[in-house]
Amino acid sequence: MAAEISKKRKPEPASSKSSAEPVPKKYMKRSEIEAQRRREYEEEQNRLEKERREKAERKRQEEEEERNRREATKAKQKQLAEEKRRRKEEEEETKRLEKEGPVTKEGSGGSDEANSSETMTEADAIEKLRSMGEPACLFAETHPQKVRRLKRLLAALEIKNREAAPPLSEEEMILNIDDIPNDKDKVYRQLAAWFALVLSEWEIALESRPAALKDSFQGKAAANSMIQAKTYMVPLFRHFKQRDLHEDIYTKVCEIVVEAQARRYVRANDVYLRLSIGNAYVSSELPFFFTSGWMLIA
Repeated sequence: MAAEISKKRKPEPASSKSSAEPVPKKYMKRSEIEAQRRREYEEEQNRLEKERREKAERKRQEEEEERNRREATKAKQKQLAEEKRRRKEEEEETKRLEKEGPVTKEGSGGSDEANSSETMTEADAIEKLRSMGEPACLFAETHPQKVRRLKRLLAALEIKNREAAPPLSEEEMILNIDDIPNDKDKVYRQLAAWFALVLSEWEIALESRPAALKDSFQGKAAANSMIQAKTYMVPLFRHFKQRDLHEDIYTKVCEIVVEAQARRYVRANDVYLRLSIGNAYVSSELPFFFTSGWMLIA
């Protein structure tokens, strides 16, 4: 009987070893299931939030790179347009100077070319060209051609110096009636500076309005009028820079500015109307400006 009992008790150590291992639960509490589900939910939300942050960061970097590319492209286009405009102005200025003092071709026997060659010797032309950092003589270049090249370079230099001139103050923009026929270079510069000042003040006044007024129909119409006036004034500024306005138009524009600077806006508007009726050329360049800008000038 004892032997049989000992035989039955031998497998007990194996059963004790197996009892050391965790036995999976057949049943789980509702609180344990809820805690496990909450942990899984939080892990999933953390993973999604991390993915959203990474996606937003990538999108921000892409937008910043795209914005930098657009700004670089815009700056390059602006630079190319400015260079093109300057080259065009230099060519127009050169053509204007050639029209004022035409030089005939070689062998035509013209007196203008002979006079220009006689007034400037070859040594003087070479000295001036070298002082400007230009080659003294090009291949197969004659003395009259050298003089013409020097004139073109001097005209281009005059345009650059004119552009590099310091801006005028408000007191210096006041036109003097005696300067209108006698000192046209000064008057042209005053006209360009004064019109640019009025346009900038007009733009600042529109930008300083409340947001509700800007978004209204009247506010948008005023902004569109200002933009259209700036666009239409571009040819007039070009004439100011080239100093080639017709004499009648030049006189009337000066009269308009004199009346406006004296705060006689009704007279200035009357002069503008008389000018625009008789000259469609100017009325196409100054619309909306004298009708919408008088109160801003005040």
